[in-house]
Amino acid sequence: MPAARHGGPGRFDGTPHTILIVDDDASLRAALESVLVPLGYRVRTAADGDAAYALLAAEPADAILLDVQLPGMSGLALNLALVLRWPELEGRIAFMTGDADAEDVHLWLEWGRHTTIRKPFSFHQIVDWLASVLQAPERAATEHRHA
Repeated sequence: MPAARHGGPGRFDGTPHTILIVDDDASLRAALESVLVPLGYRVRTAADGDAAYALLAAEPADAILLDVQLPGMSGLALNLALVLRWPELEGRIAFMTGDADAEDVHLWLEWGRHTTIRKPFSFHQIVDWLASVLQAPERAATEHRHA
């Protein structure tokens, strides 16, 4: 489909990329969904780590927007669980946090190769990150086919 080839959020076969938003703030989940769905993304949401893990076990996501401070399992612990179970998600998870300077969060984010999107953020930051993460594999596949 042309939208995918020209920077749209879909795959080359025309199916939309699925984004999982994990945040305990229902209004933030709804706001992100209201921005991403009109852009052609398929959005799924979860309020905590257990719900997010269950959603991913039922159906994969192409990228995840993950809050650091979640009830129960933290976003940091959830990230570990996710990449151990689904290694292909490595590099496709962005942490959303207002606490990036807290010592434990800062150490964790410095330790790994994690994208951090500081709250409050602009929706452009989210859209730009998704475009860069989701188009890179598609671009590499296209270049490989044309080589």
